[in-house]
Amino acid sequence: MDITEIITLEEIELENPIFIEALPGIGHVGKLAADHIIDEFEATKFAEIYSPTFPPQVLVKEEGIVSNMINELYCLKDVGEDNLDLIILVGNTQSLTPEGQYIMCKDILDYVKKFNISRIFTLGGMATGQPVEEYKVLGAATHEEDVELLKEADIEIRSNDGGIVGASGLFLGLAVRQGIHGSCLMGETPGYFIDAESAEAILNKLSHLLNFEINVDKLEERAEETRQMIAKAQQMEQDLINKANAGNADDLRYIG
Repeated sequence: MDITEIITLEEIELENPIFIEALPGIGHVGKLAADHIIDEFEATKFAEIYSPTFPPQVLVKEEGIVSNMINELYCLKDVGEDNLDLIILVGNTQSLTPEGQYIMCKDILDYVKKFNISRIFTLGGMATGQPVEEYKVLGAATHEEDVELLKEADIEIRSNDGGIVGASGLFLGLAVRQGIHGSCLMGETPGYFIDAESAEAILNKLSHLLNFEINVDKLEERAEETRQMIAKAQQMEQDLINKANAGNADDLRYIG
């Protein structure tokens, strides 16, 4: 396998789409929000992405069926009152290493650029480490005019208080070097559970910015599905660690 393998499942035609990144992260806030958009609007999956930088495992689903660690690209046409086209990146993992993150984000950005993306939104969580009484959405952007748009949507602007780690930050950093405008929406979350309320807060702000309406009634149900998926992944990772620690450097039986 090459470092990044992007398999096109369906040829699509879009008009200056907006690219939305929402890979798993803190509280899985962005992932929940994007998965909800995909389901509610019945988006079309048009590409699958595989990489050896993903965790060395598969997920076991119901009745013993396994699924790969994967990223996926979905598209929507004519969304909302402005008839926007969207490309949405979701998945069940991010790359494990800093090098893998840079490689994956660059390769995916190069792939979606061919659709003449007009701008980028990255979605994620911002950990508070404590319960949240009123869920706020914070933002940062690549250009001053984008910051102003966030302010107009009553999004609190982050300033001099750290970085944006992982794909949500890297996509913006890579994009600004190529003249592509982008913004990150971060939902406040305690950070230690799958947070549907924070995802709803992000959806409310994103739908305002992009001028579309979305029903959020099924968001908590989707959060529970995500909790189960993540619990399985975490257990498998722990099993790998335990077996590796129990063996020696020459004992690789845990792989198979």
